[in-house]
Amino acid sequence: MLTVSLLLLLGLAASSLFVAAVLGIMGGTLAQVYSTFPLLRGLGEIAWSSSADFILVAVPMFIMMGELLLRSGVAESMYAALDRWVGHIPGGLMHTNISASAVFAATSGSSIATAATIGTVSIPNMKRHGYRPDMFLGTIAAGGTLGILIPPSINMVLYGAMSETAVSDLYLAAAIPGLLLAGVFSIYVYVACRIDPSIAPRKAAAPWRERLQALPHLLPPLFLFLLVVGSIYAGLATATEASALGVIGALALVAVRGRLTVPMLLRTFEGTVRTTAMVMLIVMAAFFLNFVLSTLGLTDVVVKWVGELQWSKYAILAAIVLLYIVLGCFVESLTLMVATTPVVVPIIKALGFSPVWFGVIFVILIEAALITPPIGMNLFVVQSVRGEGPFRDVVVGSLPYVALMLLLIGLLVAFPSIALWLPALFAATRA
Repeated sequence: MLTVSLLLLLGLAASSLFVAAVLGIMGGTLAQVYSTFPLLRGLGEIAWSSSADFILVAVPMFIMMGELLLRSGVAESMYAALDRWVGHIPGGLMHTNISASAVFAATSGSSIATAATIGTVSIPNMKRHGYRPDMFLGTIAAGGTLGILIPPSINMVLYGAMSETAVSDLYLAAAIPGLLLAGVFSIYVYVACRIDPSIAPRKAAAPWRERLQALPHLLPPLFLFLLVVGSIYAGLATATEASALGVIGALALVAVRGRLTVPMLLRTFEGTVRTTAMVMLIVMAAFFLNFVLSTLGLTDVVVKWVGELQWSKYAILAAIVLLYIVLGCFVESLTLMVATTPVVVPIIKALGFSPVWFGVIFVILIEAALITPPIGMNLFVVQSVRGEGPFRDVVVGSLPYVALMLLLIGLLVAFPSIALWLPALFAATRA
């Protein structure tokens, strides 16, 4: 049954069907072939119960917040301000790409939105200043993945809902690894440009006066980050309520910039509804698939089988990481996440690992899936924004960052406190 399920998932994912259709067809097929009960009759109840979870209200809120920022001009001002501070470092605008992605990730919660926004702003500069395309485009695609790791993150909300893990703990656990990953990306760019100066042109450092004048342009994303994440940890709001505060804050920023118009709001609402409908249909299909798998006993069989292996828990964890790297090359990242979370998390708990700690590793693996060919979504986003040139440039430029993500996973395994220190600190403070 496990073999058939895996082959069915890979076959349907390779058929170019929509993600929700893949999960729904897989659940329906397994129910018809292996179950003696009419499991399909439970589809309506499962669709209602899965979509009525209060925590999932945060999904359209974070999507709308990103849409508002995308159309308000905040990203362009933020990018220019960051360039004043880091543009003179060897690597130039590539450091700006990474830092801008990290800052925008702290407000958008979406990797695709981050990659599309930063790519739109930065790619014209690549052509104008003569950067090597593969290295430059790789920083945009990899930097965009920070959108699902640095809080607030839509994927963290989905993982929390499906694994019954507190989103507030996940946000705390992801903060330090997210910043650390951004730093590792920049170190790689710095070293590469030191070895081969032809990768990027050098420019003089901006005067301190210009740097200080640019600081106000960094305040909007900082304001939203403090409003959303700060309200959660100050005990003023839940994750869902904080997402609504984020939308109100984004509307205020757009109004202050004079961009709050009816056409802009209509485009924002349309984009939010389209993306939310896609995500929620996937979530409902995934919950139905999980219902089928648990009813058939497949989840329990997998957990029992893993428990009977004469492997150490770290060997099993390494096998899980390797499996996700391989699957990430062929399965779309959101599909990979929602289809496997209910199967893998019980294994992780049975091995004695923290589901909060694993949530960070899991999201990093999903990040890697976003930039591994041939299905990596961020690769296609960056290439579509670029609009010309070989797709190979984006792929070659992004692959080193997969290795850097695996390096961070190794550090998290060796030093779990990188992820668990902040949740433990806040738990002690509350106590």
